[in-house]
Amino acid sequence: MLRTGLLLLVLPIIVLMGIYFLELGDVRECLLIQQGHWDYLAGTCRETPQPFVPWIERRPWLVNGGMLASLAGLALCMLGLYTKRR
Repeated sequence: MLRTGLLLLVLPIIVLMGIYFLELGDVRECLLIQQGHWDYLAGTCRETPQPFVPWIERRPWLVNGGMLASLAGLALCMLGLYTKRR
């Protein structure tokens, strides 16, 4: 139970950060190399300025699901540490 809890606690955070940094690389490439403006809703580089749209509005299931999985992992870790080993 403890190993499963640790996996659920850490894995969603790593996945969320990985997806975030992949998108950040595309945004930086658009801004610095192509001299454009990133369209967060379409995920493309545009010539005209685009409004910023937070991640929680674009991918609410991914963000909330990741946080719920981490919370479930924390609960499993606490249960695993609380129960005695056989």
